[in-house]
Formats: sequence, C-alpha cells, structure tokens
Amino acid sequence: MVRRKTKPPPSRINTSENVNGEQMFRIKASYSDQLEMQTTLERAREFFGELRNFADLMPGIEGIRKEAGGIMRWMVRAEVPIIGAVQASFTVEKTEDSPERLEWSPARSEMKNYLRYAAAFEERGHKVLIKIVQHVELRRQHAKDLHRFAVLVGEGAISAEMQKRVREMIKTFLERARVKLEGEEPLDQEAMLDSPA
Repeated sequence: MVRRKTKPPPSRINTSENVNGEQMFRIKASYSDQLEMQTTLERAREFFGELRNFADLMPGIEGIRKEAGGIMRWMVRAEVPIIGAVQASFTVEKTEDSPERLEWSPARSEMKNYLRYAAAFEERGHKVLIKIVQHVELRRQHAKDLHRFAVLVGEGAISAEMQKRVREMIKTFLERARVKLEGEEPLDQEAMLDSPA
C-alpha cells in the first residue's frame, strides 16, 4: 500500500513572521523615487532636512514633535479601505547628516512602529537629483492590537493598501516640494544692495 503525504490546508489568514523568536503581525510599506529639481544642493538639503516641511506638505502627517535626546515623534494617520483609519506614532532619530545624505531611523527604544526615511542629494549642473527612500513597518503581537478587523483582512491585504497610501502621501509631498523649491527664488544679496532703500 502506497501512502500519500498530504499537506495540511493553508491557513486562511497569514498571522505573520517571527521577530526575535516571536510570532508578530506585521504591516509593511516602502517607497523610493528620484527626481531632479531646479534648485541648489544647499536649498534641497535644507528643505528635506526641515521636518516641519513634512508636517506642512505631506497628507496624513498629523504632526512631528521633538522629544528628549534628539528623538522626533511623527504622528501619522492613513485611511485604509475595509478597516478605516490607522493611526501610528513613530519615534525616529537622525542617523546620518552629511552634505549628500540625510537619514532618520527608528529610535533604539522603538518596538512597534518603524519609520526609516532617507534623502540623498547629487548636484547636476543647475539641478539637483534627489533620491528619496521611505520604509514603514507596524509590528503587533496580535492583529487585533492594530485594528479589530485586521485579523479578518490579513497582513497582505493591509500591507498592499498601506503601500498605496504611503506612495500617495510621498508623491503628493514631492509635488508640493517641487513647487516650493522651484517656485521660490533665493534672495539675491547683490540685487538687494543695489536697490534703493
């Protein structure tokens, strides 16, 4: 008699990956893009280094505030179909601050909401190439800790919707950043000295 091995039926709901040996419910979204802007390296770096610009120009950012020890707290809200609004607070710290690159990474104490944002700058004549990378991850012990319907929807579906929202948020921010950076001319000191008072 030949015995066939049968696989157990796949679980209907993906309850996730192990993190540090524990089963976790994880929602992930990433975005990267690059664009050239008619501006200077200094202005681009200053603009993308000023977190107030994110709060003012990126939809879904409810606020960014400074905390002790150089920690910044981003409060974010995203509408996700089926489950509704997802709100999260991300604590980040600056991990790179060079003329060509800025990066914020999850604070060492953060265990649930991870945000990594990086902007790299490359001068190209009278333009600057700006490369943006953002990664968001929400980790919860149980799906219900994120939202009461999360277990029904599952990680994959929520991550896909979150990916769309993150993309929309950053695309909108970059469009608004372009208008600000290319629309505002820096003050020309020589012209100011030549003009009558």
